[in-house]
Amino acid sequence: MERVSESDVTRLASVLARAFLDDPVTCWAFDREPTRLRTAARFFELRLRTLIPHELSYTTHDREGAALWALPGKWLVPIGETLRLMVLVRARRLPLVTRGLTMVERRHPREKHFYLAVLGTDPDHQGQGIGSALLRPVLEMSDSEGIPAYLETAKERNLAFYGRHGFEVTERLELPKGPPVWLMWRRPNE
Repeated sequence: MERVSESDVTRLASVLARAFLDDPVTCWAFDREPTRLRTAARFFELRLRTLIPHELSYTTHDREGAALWALPGKWLVPIGETLRLMVLVRARRLPLVTRGLTMVERRHPREKHFYLAVLGTDPDHQGQGIGSALLRPVLEMSDSEGIPAYLETAKERNLAFYGRHGFEVTERLELPKGPPVWLMWRRPNE
């Protein structure tokens, strides 16, 4: 695994947009199907630019996927990024999306933890162990430093995958007029 750098942003934003094209929250927030791929790529570009400085974002040699983590205590989305993200949501959906994301954020644990903000693999390369490999560096750090990890997922099929890596569901939320989201916590292995 390699750390994500600024030179990877455009390529990985495109990879992540393809990976999340069918994600229930992506479809809910960016409801216009013809522009969803382009809008999602812009969203992931913003997330990459915010999270790269944490030096916990990893990719593969061939840039087939990425894991974007936030440092303990640094998981809140900066206000400037939040404003840029809101521009991506259609005006009539903005109150609904804002309410849903606020629900999720209010339940974000306050205990010290590593936060997996994004994990995605290009659809052509899924099922090859790339996601597991991308998780490994920070999960090893979590274990060695005794710091838990946290994530949210909107795909029920991801629960088993994350479960194999030690994550457990702590809560299931229903977004307003939207999909369920599962909140997951991982205690460090000692």
